[in-house]
Amino acid sequence: MEERKQNEKHKGGRPAKADKRNRFIGVKCTLTERFIIKGKANAAGLTLSEFLRLSGLNSKIDIQKKVIPKEVLQAIGDLNHIAANLNQIAKKRNSFDELNALERAELSFSVGLLKAFVNDFKNYFQ
Repeated sequence: MEERKQNEKHKGGRPAKADKRNRFIGVKCTLTERFIIKGKANAAGLTLSEFLRLSGLNSKIDIQKKVIPKEVLQAIGDLNHIAANLNQIAKKRNSFDELNALERAELSFSVGLLKAFVNDFKNYFQ
């Protein structure tokens, strides 16, 4: 009986690693890129997996933060405002209500803002 318990504890073979690598990451590349990466791994005396893992863990990449110009943020706000106004007008028109003088004025103002935005947008990217 005691011998049986001892055999259950020790199944034989190599002991399990504490931190087993059991997650897979696939990397898409061209045939040329694959040969270059594999060549660098061979030159370093590493397997492809070891080379990519060490490269990913130890390399540093400059992360560039995207800075949105103040003018673009203002234009986005204006577009949201215009969209809200147009949505309210469309809702009213779809319910077959007529626009009053104030709503017609708001519509004209929104059209003017939209035209100005399009003009500014064209000028900004020229």
